[in-house]
Amino acid sequence: MEGQVCSGVSSSTEKRKQRHQQQKQYRGIRMRKWGKWVAEIREPNKRSRIWLGSYTTPVAAARAYDTAVFYLRGPSARLNFPESIFEEDQLQDVSAASIRKRATEIGARVDAIQTSLLASNSNSQISEKPDLNQYPNPESSDDD
Repeated sequence: MEGQVCSGVSSSTEKRKQRHQQQKQYRGIRMRKWGKWVAEIREPNKRSRIWLGSYTTPVAAARAYDTAVFYLRGPSARLNFPESIFEEDQLQDVSAASIRKRATEIGARVDAIQTSLLASNSNSQISEKPDLNQYPNPESSDDD
């Protein structure tokens, strides 16, 4: 009987880990209970964190994180999207405030793009769905 209790606990733990892995596909981000994605990063050699913002999509939060980690740790940083960072775009001031500002700018830009893409995709899918309140046309049949 004790084995059954232990297996029940381990299976719930495994389910929680699987759910967590499905939600967290990028570094430096997490999902709030109400569905927003947030990004933050710890400052090197400090206990404090830099808040990078709250976003609608996980990609936007991950891009904000990538920007901040690149400015804090340089080209050797582990990024979510290494192909999206341009080293020519250097900050003159590498303070927490300037990093936060740049990361939130990029995150907001990506969030706007991602949100508009999701909206346009959902609008096109909605227009393709049949009107369920319309009576069927006797001329057409499903046998064709």
